[in-house]
This record gives sequence, C-alpha cells and structure tokens, in this order.
Amino acid sequence: MSTELRRLRNYIDGEFRDAADGRTTEVVNPATGEAYATAPLSGQADVDAAMAAAAAAFPAWRDLVPAERQKALLKIADAFEERAEELIAAEVENTGKPIGLTRSEEIPPMVDQIRFFAGAARMLEGRGAGEYMEGLTSFVRREPIGVCAQVAPWNYPMMMAVWKFAPALAAGNTVVLKPSDTTPASTALMADIIGSIVPKGVFNVVCGDRDTGRLMVEHETPAMASITGSVRAGMSVAESASKDLKRVHLELGGKAPVVVFEDTDIPKAVEGISEAGYFNAGQDCTAATRVLVHESVHDEFVSALAKAASEIKTGQPDDEDVMYGPLNNPNQLKQVSGFIERLPAHAKVEAGGHRVGDKGYFYAPTVVSGLKQDDEIIQREVFGPVITVQAFRDEDQAVEWANGVEYALASSVWTKDHGRAMRMSKKLDFGCVWINTHIPLVAEMPHGGFKKSGYGKDLSGYGFEDYTRIKHVMTSLDM
Repeated sequence: MSTELRRLRNYIDGEFRDAADGRTTEVVNPATGEAYATAPLSGQADVDAAMAAAAAAFPAWRDLVPAERQKALLKIADAFEERAEELIAAEVENTGKPIGLTRSEEIPPMVDQIRFFAGAARMLEGRGAGEYMEGLTSFVRREPIGVCAQVAPWNYPMMMAVWKFAPALAAGNTVVLKPSDTTPASTALMADIIGSIVPKGVFNVVCGDRDTGRLMVEHETPAMASITGSVRAGMSVAESASKDLKRVHLELGGKAPVVVFEDTDIPKAVEGISEAGYFNAGQDCTAATRVLVHESVHDEFVSALAKAASEIKTGQPDDEDVMYGPLNNPNQLKQVSGFIERLPAHAKVEAGGHRVGDKGYFYAPTVVSGLKQDDEIIQREVFGPVITVQAFRDEDQAVEWANGVEYALASSVWTKDHGRAMRMSKKLDFGCVWINTHIPLVAEMPHGGFKKSGYGKDLSGYGFEDYTRIKHVMTSLDM
C-alpha cells in the first residue's frame, strides 16, 4: 500500500505555489531511504516570477529605516524559537540528523545569528564626512545591493539559509533562496514563518535542481549571487555571474588540517578532534578530518583515535546515543565509500571503513593512517565521517603539508607552546585557525576561506558588509 507524499511548494510574492509547469521531484529521508514528500522542480517561469516579486519589493524594503528591518528580524528569531520543534522535525526529515543534537546545536545558534544581524542593521560603519579637497565635503553611503539570488547546501539546510537571508535582509536587500533539491522541507517551513512577518516579495523560496540554480544565477535581475556548495558549483556560479558582472559570494569546500604537536594532551586532543571530525557525519566544510601528528606521538594518537571512533555510534534520529546520522543521499554514500575502496596499498584502515546497515545511508566512523601527501584522500574533500592521519617530522613540514591542498577554509593547531601556536596561526593559509579546539563558530566572527574555498565572509560585520555597496557623495560648500 502506497503512502501519499506530502507536497512542498515554492513561496513567491507572499504565496505558496506549485511549479508553473507542474513538475516535481521526490524528496527522500536519508535515514530510511524512502520518499516522504514532493517538491517543485522549478523552471524559467518560476524563477522569473520570484525575481520579479523580489525586484518589486526591493524599493520599499530598502527605504525602511534600519530599526524597522531590525524589528522584523527580531520577530523572525522569536518565531523560530516558538516553532522550534516544527523546524527540528522538518530538518530531521530532511537530513536524518539526531533530534537532540539538532535541538541543542542548531536552533540556538540560528536564533542568535538572526538577532546578531538584526543588531548589525543599525550599526553600519564608514568614514566620517570630511574635506579632502578645498571647498568640497565627501562622505560615504552604504546601501543594499538589490535582489540576491542565494543557493543553500544540504549539509546544514536551516543554518546555511539563516547565514544567507539574515544579513541580506538586514542590509535592505530582497531574497530569492533555493534550498538543495534533497533538503527543501525546512526551508519551506521557514518561508511560512518569514512570510508572515516581512512584506510580500521580500523573501522568496524557489525549489529545484542544479538547472534551477543556474537559471537564478544567470537571471538578469539579481545584483548578487551567493552559494554554499562544492568547488565545482562555485566555479560554475562565478562563470555564469561573470557574464553580467554580478557580485558573487562563495563558501565552498574545505580540507581542514589539524596539526597536533608532541606536547599536546593526547586524550583531550583526540576527544576534541573526533567530535569535530564526526559531527554531522563529517559533512562540514570545516570538519577536522585531515590530521597531521608529530611522528613522536603518531602511534599513540592513532591508537587513541581508533578507539574513540569505535565507541562512536551512528543511527536513527530518535536514538539518543548516536553522535551523527546518515550521509545525505546515495551519491554521497557512493562518494565516501569510493574513497575507501580506492585507498593505496600503503594506507591502513584503523577503524570503520564500511557502511552501517542496509536501510538509509549510514557510514561507520573511520580512521585511515599510513597516508602520503599526494594521496587522493588527502587532496580531495571526502565530506564524510572519515579522519585521515599523517606523521610529520617538524614544524616546517607540518606547515608545508597543511597548506599543500587547494582548499583554504579552516584549520587548527594543538600545542601548549604559545609561541608555536602564534607562528602557526600566521603561517597557515586558511580563513580560520583554531588553537586547541576545532569547529566552534560565533556570530561576531567571520567565516570564509581563501583559494578554492571561495571568497566573501559569512557571519560577523564583515559578512553583513558583503551585502552592501559603497557610494561616494561629494558636495560643494559654496552653494
């Protein structure tokens, strides 16, 4: 007997709509491997409608005083708190994440981040007015950019949506947001919440696949395209946006080095690194999945990490003992499995290395040692619960290997030597360097990388400024 699937819909110009041509795609719960909903497979007509709505709403939203936009964002934050259990249920169905961890680790920071940007709306900074040429006064205006086309990923569907819409709306822009085709449920619920607070057209959601995202980025209306996703997706967006010189904001892949020196407290380091490596099934661009350990403590560290991995549990969302849930989709399961299947002969699987169960897309916490710098699993992003370990000789080699990848998003250093920590924080070519910790983020500090990890910042005042433009105004004093 078939079960009727729930119908998710686009949110355009203040109302929920099906795709104009009626096309849909099935949405699968990765914890069960079974479809639970359908979502619109949006095309050109849907993107046109959303962009037109956002463009029509922009002048009035732009012209609101910041205090009014702040009030709206604070109401959104309050509503997210009030409807937290609904959001959690939608996100768990999206992703298969543990219910308890979603409640404790995602809702509070999301609400805090919205409130941070609500405050940022009233704290635009710039140079004071001054006379830089005789008889003329200059000052700088910060203005919203316009319509923003935003594409969110599937690893943190709710939180990454917040990172995109909150600074954009706070700065006075309007938004057309596309969730991943595998995780649209929580975004559709967000649309219901946000749409009840902001004027119609200010916030729009268009569901669909890569082609839908391409149509959004290539559309003539948006002044900015923002994406969190793979390097390949980011390069495609940058290329498409270049055709009409849209501003682009890219948060892409990562391959975070975790540099462990010989003076580190090994048990504490293993505890922190395993949590930061396996949280969310390692599906995090900043995950602590590439460990470099000084050769003198390498064996001790690997043994302790393998033991920790063997004690970590993955499973269904309602199991309170699990640390992480499934990989997001069958393609991701295939990708992670492929890295392990293609390991070179010199590599050794110390723990895990296999799928868990035959229902859903679960993968065991895995540790791989014996690797070389040019091995595929060192150079490419796995995006799964796999931690690799390499032994380094000295500080110079640690820096060389840490920086020797095409990604540059995040990193960490584990040592009791303050001078060494400061040297490493300078030499590591990554947008974030944690010292004796890995993965905590706060709304007040910027998140974003270099090299093929993209450009632009999320969170912080810098992330807010990314959604503004600067205008010089000069006036004569003689009139």
